[in-house]
Amino acid sequence: MRRRVLLIFGGRSAEHDVSRVTATSVARALDPERYEVIPVAITQDGRWLDAPGARAIIEATEVPAPPDGLPVDGVALEAIGDAVALPASGALGVDVVIPLVHGPYGEDGTLQGLLELAGLPYVGSGVLGSAVGMDKAMMKRALVACGVPVAAWREHRDGEDIGAFCDSVVADLGLPCFVKPANMGSSVGVSKAHDRAELEAAVRHALRYDEWVLAEEAITGREIEVAVLGDQRPEASRPGEIVPGAEFYTYADKYEDGAAELLAPAPLTEDQEAEVRQLALDAFAACRLEAMARVDFFLEEPGRGFLVNEVNTIPGFTPISMYPRLWGISGVPYSDLLDRLIDLAIARHARRAIRAGRARD
Repeated sequence: MRRRVLLIFGGRSAEHDVSRVTATSVARALDPERYEVIPVAITQDGRWLDAPGARAIIEATEVPAPPDGLPVDGVALEAIGDAVALPASGALGVDVVIPLVHGPYGEDGTLQGLLELAGLPYVGSGVLGSAVGMDKAMMKRALVACGVPVAAWREHRDGEDIGAFCDSVVADLGLPCFVKPANMGSSVGVSKAHDRAELEAAVRHALRYDEWVLAEEAITGREIEVAVLGDQRPEASRPGEIVPGAEFYTYADKYEDGAAELLAPAPLTEDQEAEVRQLALDAFAACRLEAMARVDFFLEEPGRGFLVNEVNTIPGFTPISMYPRLWGISGVPYSDLLDRLIDLAIARHARRAIRAGRARD
């Protein structure tokens, strides 16, 4: 029998459109002979919708997907408890969930918690790993505690003195520096500040997206990425390199103008490749991640070598995105990658069900 896959996309964050594009690629790559895809869209105001328009695109053999991703429309699912429930409940009984909601309310553990309460297997990290991976401040704290090298940073919370924070950043990190929201991805809300005035403006801009923001030292180095796949015995892919089209790797670089150059595999020595792959596994373990992640590095040479910039628990998943591309050059084709992630989700759910049963006995 075909597995029923609940594909959740859209979401309330600023990465809503990125999620729609990702969902299009994933849905069209799932073998229709093995999987029945049930798309559910989340609007930007938080409504959950049955998405017949998206289903029509997924099932069509000749109709191309729209360039801006699967449509977010349809009939509202009024009772989430019935819509996303155990298979025994009937209407939307599913075997596994693929949550492709980027950013807050999707990648930060909130959606994963809902799926845990619903008793459903799902692809990706659990509640803890998702929350740590999403919050850049907590991620850096976890990495440092486990001895994984990172760039210097400072944290600021909305309501605290911005002027005093900017003074400390200039004194401790110097200029230029980068400012970013703690809980956001796809370079949304990220700015490079070259002077004190730009720094304060960058902090205020980042606070539009999150209560917590980070200022990070500017690193002069190469941008290297490694994909991780697995759970109990994770594996690291061959590394890739991003050559930004702008001063840094921006949202436009990633999703709009395509000016960035992606080198896969990255031109590294054998020793460098071995080192960065092990560091990716170390970061994966430090943040308690599961199933998949993309680990982004700076390579400062000469200097401190590899520094972890961040981890991404729901990385971009279009065929040209770095995560599937890195696994492609590492011997795992796109469709096989999705198969493995689904198998990992179901296996993890089964392990936890056994342990939960023991706890009740």
